[in-house]
Order: sequence, then C-alpha cells, then structure tokens
Amino acid sequence: MRILITAGPTREFIDPVRFISNSSTGFFGYEIAKAAVERGHKVTLISGPTFLAAPRGAKLVPVITALEMRAAVNRFFISSDCLIMSAAVADYRPADPSGKKIKKTKSTLSIRLKKNPDILLEMGKRKGKRILAGFALETEDLIANAKEKLKKKNLDFIVAAPLYGKNDPFGDKKARFVIIDRWDNVENTVCGKEKLSNIIIDKAEKMRYS
Repeated sequence: MRILITAGPTREFIDPVRFISNSSTGFFGYEIAKAAVERGHKVTLISGPTFLAAPRGAKLVPVITALEMRAAVNRFFISSDCLIMSAAVADYRPADPSGKKIKKTKSTLSIRLKKNPDILLEMGKRKGKRILAGFALETEDLIANAKEKLKKKNLDFIVAAPLYGKNDPFGDKKARFVIIDRWDNVENTVCGKEKLSNIIIDKAEKMRYS
C-alpha cells in the first residue's frame, strides 16, 4: 500500500518567537511509519516539529503549522491507499499573529483564536476506497466520543486513549488504548507504541485486502 501518515504536534504562532502547541512527541506516528516500512509499504510521513529521525525508507515531509499540514495531506492524499492521522493538530490558531515580538508591557494579554480546519474530516469526505484511521485522546466518555468521531469523519477505525490517572499515552510507554472499527467492534489493549503500531498496520492491511 501507499500509506500516508501524519505525526507530531503543530505550532500556531502568536508572534515570531512564541507559539501555541501541545504535548505530542510524534513518537507514535514515527513508530507506525517504521512498522509500515518494515512490512514493505511505501510510506510518506508528514510530521510536525519533533526531535525524532524518520524511519529509513519513509519519505519525510516536515511541516510546522496546521495549515501547512493540511496542504501537505492534500498534496499526497490523492495518490495514497491509506491515511493514518496520528498527528496532534492544534484545534485553534491565533487569529491575528503579531509580526513583531510582543513586549511584556501589560499585566494581562488576550489572544483571539480562530478554528483550524479539521483535516481528517475533509479527507473523510473525499475518502473513496481509501482506508482512513484516526485517533482520539479523551478525558471523559472515551467510547462515546470515539464512536462519534469515527462516524462523523467517515473513518474505518479509530484508536482512542483515555487521559487520566496513571494512563499517560504520550511518548514511549505502555498505556491503555481502545480500537473501534466501522462495524462497531471494540478492542481493548494495554501495550507500548511498537506493538500498537503493528496492530494498526494489521488492521489497515486486512481492510484493504479483504
């Protein structure tokens, strides 16, 4: 398959030196890309800023902002058989970023935000016969919220992770994950990212070739 994978966070700039971002390390997306390459698939990895080296054999497309990631996904989606959207794309960006560094002159600072495009939702509308996989990080109502995203974005399956207590899905560590497919099958697993990456590629292959 020609597999398109997104990874890492995006940065949404407030001024030339400050930005809004999140806790994503990109590790998961890079592990998925590694697993896909090892299976012999042709992989394009679109990545926000990370400190990781792309797996050998994968085509790396670096981006910074959500809009840049959207443009890159649009560019490569048409020639892909599968999109695995593991990037943590910022939901909002500053509406009026300053062209100059904002000076610390006031005791408070208000930043007006505007909504970023939902990349996976847009791709779901153009899905065709492609396999689409998404991810959900939730602090409450994990299954219900994941199922809603699955249906709304026209996905084949979604990987959901709860963020509470000791369950920390960021980085290279074991955590609890729930995988839900379009037939409403729910699979619970506790594992590291390497194992989960292979589970994801397994599912994509079965759906593509069945």
